[in-house]
Amino acid sequence: MTTTSDNGTSTSPATGTTKTKQELVALFQGLRVSDVRDGLDWIGMPNKGSVHRDIQSIAEGMKFCGAAFTVRSRVSQKQVPQIVGEDYTKWAREYWYGEVMHSPWDAELEPGDIVVLESPDCGVGEIGSYNSLDWHIKGAAAVVTSGGCRDRDECRAQGVPIFAQYRNQAMTQGRVEYEAAKIPVSVGGVQIKHGDIVLGDGDGVIAVPFEVAEQVAQYARQENENDKAGRRRMYQTLGWELDESVR
Repeated sequence: MTTTSDNGTSTSPATGTTKTKQELVALFQGLRVSDVRDGLDWIGMPNKGSVHRDIQSIAEGMKFCGAAFTVRSRVSQKQVPQIVGEDYTKWAREYWYGEVMHSPWDAELEPGDIVVLESPDCGVGEIGSYNSLDWHIKGAAAVVTSGGCRDRDECRAQGVPIFAQYRNQAMTQGRVEYEAAKIPVSVGGVQIKHGDIVLGDGDGVIAVPFEVAEQVAQYARQENENDKAGRRRMYQTLGWELDESVR
């Protein structure tokens, strides 16, 4: 069984080696989601890791690779008071977003972390242009959610990779609230633990348990290099200029 220490290192049961979170992530840099899918197959995990295809990037070309910072939200039972106008503004700002949706966990984000949010899937835009950019400032490299994303035009312009299940308009007040962080979550039919390696690109999102990350990276890299070599030869046969995908 892999052991994970308080300082973020993990020891692989297969190799006996100890690597930091950053070292594990580095093993996957430059790999495609499809390569990692192959790597999981190679170690006997053909039915694990692939997040449901409905969870997609909000814009073409978005991609990420990092360690999961897991968060779970839940349906809120708190009632919205029967108020309007400035009274509603005061309540929403001071109570809902000042207390209920205050996220003390985001102070623990580290550079390169991927916020992975399990949503109760009740049609709310839990991710938007404000919180995604705020988390990015605090270190998050991307956001993945089984819920919705609003402010999509601004989110695209900001460029922080967001992979969401659907588009939405609604804010969170009276609808959802944060429940816990740094716990196992279920996103797109995959259990993702805090610290697991996650990647996203045009093929969707995939998660690799940190216990097997080294072995998966080894075979994913093997398949990536084989693919590059084969396609590079075909580029040369066609007289095409070599691009980053075959170098």
